[in-house]
Amino acid sequence: MMQKAFLYGLMLMLPALLVSCGDDDLKKANPVGNQKVILNRDRTIGVEIIYSDSARVKAKGNAPIMDKVTTQSGSTYQEMIKGVKIDFFDVNQPGVVDGTLICDYAIRKEQEQKTFFRRNVIVKNAKGDTFSSEELIWDEAKKLFYSTQRVYIRDVNGENKGSGIDFQAPQDFSTYTLNTANGEFNQSPIAP
Repeated sequence: MMQKAFLYGLMLMLPALLVSCGDDDLKKANPVGNQKVILNRDRTIGVEIIYSDSARVKAKGNAPIMDKVTTQSGSTYQEMIKGVKIDFFDVNQPGVVDGTLICDYAIRKEQEQKTFFRRNVIVKNAKGDTFSSEELIWDEAKKLFYSTQRVYIRDVNGENKGSGIDFQAPQDFSTYTLNTANGEFNQSPIAP
């Protein structure tokens, strides 16, 4: 008898609860349509990525895990959640590694033709200089790396050369520019 009374009381209160939900509450709720929906996620373990240009292998990368993601909008990206290691090859001596890049996380956005390397990014160029930052971005179309994060530079002997923000370098890191730099950088003497 007690259970029936409880159920009747609940049934009488339910319409009152539903009426108390005002229109303002519904307007404040996030619409489901505004959320990014992932339609497909394909995971590959132990990936080797080869980048070539004009039938020459320019770089070879290895990632423990790569997820290829397709969103509801149709855009795709590759996410390397366990990082990546890339070897860059000398264009004049095929097969000879003249630089490396390692990081803890990377994401390549196909439509933008950009790869974002994040967390503990370290690049070593052919001269032995080491560049480290929390983020470097590779622009495939412009064939350059850049960053708005602070980039630290060490020479082949491990000596601190300096650091700066607004970093930019060609793909081979043979030269670079920095804004708001500090440290000791070798400069060409100015002619009188």
